[in-house]
Amino acid sequence: MTTLIIIALIIVSLAMLGILYRVIIGPTLPDRIVALDALGISLMAMIALFSVLLNTKHYIGIIMLLGVLAFLGTTAFAKFLQKGAIIEYDRHNHSNH
Repeated sequence: MTTLIIIALIIVSLAMLGILYRVIIGPTLPDRIVALDALGISLMAMIALFSVLLNTKHYIGIIMLLGVLAFLGTTAFAKFLQKGAIIEYDRHNHSNH
């Protein structure tokens, strides 16, 4: 079992190197953001594998936090690409009653 987990860690590490290449090279900004999201998912997989290897549940919170942060980052970037701003303030429809 330990050998299988170590092999999986090596495979995920190699995948992370390929993903890191895409983060650095691009070619476009959306490609880099998707690669960053994939890098976060790979990091979560690596932490989960270490957790199984060490036979502990203490890393589950870290995995969940990384998942939420990756989701929020990708969502914020998608909104920025769509509307040009993450937080919108509509000055024309704002009235003081």
